Amino acid sequence: MMEPRVLIVEDDAELRGILVRGLAEEGFRAEATSNGADLLKRAVAAPADALVVDIGLPDTDGRDLCQALRARGVHAPVLFLTARDALVDRLSGFEAGGDDYVTKPFALAEVATRLHALLRRSGNDGAVKAAGLRLDPIAHSVAAGPDAVQLTPTEFRLLARLLARPGEAVRRRDLVHAGWPHGARVRENTLDAYVARLRRKLRTLAEAPAITTVHGVGYRVA
Repeated sequence: MMEPRVLIVEDDAELRGILVRGLAEEGFRAEATSNGADLLKRAVAAPADALVVDIGLPDTDGRDLCQALRARGVHAPVLFLTARDALVDRLSGFEAGGDDYVTKPFALAEVATRLHALLRRSGNDGAVKAAGLRLDPIAHSVAAGPDAVQLTPTEFRLLARLLARPGEAVRRRDLVHAGWPHGARVRENTLDAYVARLRRKLRTLAEAPAITTVHGVGYRVA
């Protein structure tokens, strides 16, 4: 099997070298650059299987870079490297189109493990595969087996957030932040109404899992 190609952007030369060497030992074909502009050019010119993006870059914010990548049609999963672990920073990373994050300082084994998990869930077309579902960001649809159903943008974002941690409970406020822009006033029953719509759509797919309520917490796909 061909080694997965991973593009890395990290401005710290020492850490950049550690990532390239370490990921190569873990079975990745790793390439690295020090700035966002170069990564954008490389990712558009030759599709990668995954991207490792430092948020604090000298020429741009990694989250802005992620949005630019998505706008250019690059849908490979993005793993953010960040020195900030605040909830708002993590959510803003997801909203920018990121798929996962690792907080500095980190163990290289964690980066490799998270990349392997992202690659298992994502095909080269950017579709997320988890819990028996295939979430297509181009068609805005979800499929289980041979059947598929269309989703609205909000439904898509909510299901993507649930599938980012399949089997785990996702808190209501995390789902609200994923589904609606910051500052939006979302009533308690609005989230429940959207989850009910997602449940109805998933029930039309014979092989789809269910969205279950975790009382006092939120929801999960199981």
